[in-house]
Amino acid sequence: MLEFFLKSFLTLFVVMDPVGLVPVFLALAGDRPPREQARIARKAVLVAGGLLTFFFFFGRGLLSYLGISLDALRVAGGILLFRIATEMVFAHHERETEEEAREALERADISVFPLAIPLIAGPGALASVLVLGGEASRVPLGVGVVLLTAFLVLALAYLFLRAAIRVRRALGRTGVNVVTRVLGILLAALAVEYVARGVRGLL
Repeated sequence: MLEFFLKSFLTLFVVMDPVGLVPVFLALAGDRPPREQARIARKAVLVAGGLLTFFFFFGRGLLSYLGISLDALRVAGGILLFRIATEMVFAHHERETEEEAREALERADISVFPLAIPLIAGPGALASVLVLGGEASRVPLGVGVVLLTAFLVLALAYLFLRAAIRVRRALGRTGVNVVTRVLGILLAALAVEYVARGVRGLL
């Protein structure tokens, strides 16, 4: 059981990449107040946890019923992420007045998309819980082990997202703007990779 625990934990940790979420979160929510950042982080992790739990128990049947493959999810997630990436690179909000930008930030809820889906609970994480769920039946307390490791990784993700607040203070506005542009390019590359993997799988 210990071996399965380590396998589950490492698999989900690598796929969800809590450390890698910090710069992306900083780029998306770096200009928001600390209390708002904490709320976004908490909601994103809770939504991702709920989705992963749902997929663990019902995902395979749901996808089969709808005729949707994980590769199709990868393509869809990649397209949506690419849209976010272009907005980060070109900083469309800078063309607005300060009051309009503030209102836009207040309206936009990035906790569900793109943080919870597809950055935390992306196609890779969903596929991982489905695979681990299939293996859990052959391990004593396997279901509990997979759920426990998923919640541990999500807890780490929340802690890392909260740490982004301190990073924001250290970088300042100029630093955040620079990081936003660079990460927008990297996020675009990640989006292309999602689409490429999905297309290869579909073909």
